[in-house]
Amino acid sequence: MAPSRIDSFERATTPVSAAPVVNPLYNLYLLESFPQEAILHSQTRFKTILHDDPEAKNWRENADAILVREKTISARDIKAAEKLRVIGKQGTGIDIIDQDACAKRSIPILNTPGVNAQSVAELVLSLTMAVARQLRSISVKQAAGLEVRKEHCCGMTLAGKTIGIVGMGNIGTAVARIFRGAFGASVYACDPFAPDDAWRDIPHTRVQNWEEFLPEVDILTLHVPLNSSTKGMVGLSQLKKMRAGAILINVARGGIVNEEDLLEALKDECIFGAGLDCHEEEPPTLKRYKDLWETGRVVSTPHIGATTAETQVLTSVGAINNVFNFLSSLKTAR
Repeated sequence: MAPSRIDSFERATTPVSAAPVVNPLYNLYLLESFPQEAILHSQTRFKTILHDDPEAKNWRENADAILVREKTISARDIKAAEKLRVIGKQGTGIDIIDQDACAKRSIPILNTPGVNAQSVAELVLSLTMAVARQLRSISVKQAAGLEVRKEHCCGMTLAGKTIGIVGMGNIGTAVARIFRGAFGASVYACDPFAPDDAWRDIPHTRVQNWEEFLPEVDILTLHVPLNSSTKGMVGLSQLKKMRAGAILINVARGGIVNEEDLLEALKDECIFGAGLDCHEEEPPTLKRYKDLWETGRVVSTPHIGATTAETQVLTSVGAINNVFNFLSSLKTAR
């Protein structure tokens, strides 16, 4: 994924002590802030240029490799970067990088799928519980000085509920395990690309079309990339098929859920609520999402699925290792 910048990692932009360079043939430009552990790791493998180094602005002219998290890399950038051999991407999503331009120049984009699965799955659990127990609405009212009496609150118990998981990759798998273990949930799953024997150790019902299980599930969680086939895949038609007490969770990408339709569905009480870590506008703002938030049944976070301290280190170091392994495999040095 491509999480928003987290202030707790700004410390990674400060200079760190020099480390021995194992592969001085190549340089790596870190175009954003990364954990200090990742910087030190990079300095043992490359000549490393930090994003706040004055030299960083010259990456298009000089970079053999770059590492990004959320920075957009356009076709124009790729065309200008004549020496660029590889792009490291912290996290899973690569939609911020012009893939066609990279393909034309045979520049691989090396991401770190699966590394963030547990932290994202834990956020699915957090959002589901927050929506089910109306935590946002209660907290906002209390912070505004209003009295909230327990007899006026009525949440939802999750034990024994049914969850529908769209996407059976690493994150979807982790979600299934968590909900099975924590709540004894019944699981529906859909993924046209997963092998037939996927999830052999997870009791579940697999369907070919995810819309088949909409009337059956209490929780719908999305774990698919954003592309032409998934953009707006959850709209009013799909939301109306769901149970009135159902919860929608999107920790995948903004744009997969039609936000105007979601607002209408919430107003019409087609579903109970929604937990959104991904929005069409990121980070989400009050100007854009005021109406959605004022329903009191939406919990929004600014794409924080992978932003735990542990995951940030693992994904950035993993991306650096991917870049190092690729460059080390090249037969012809610069």
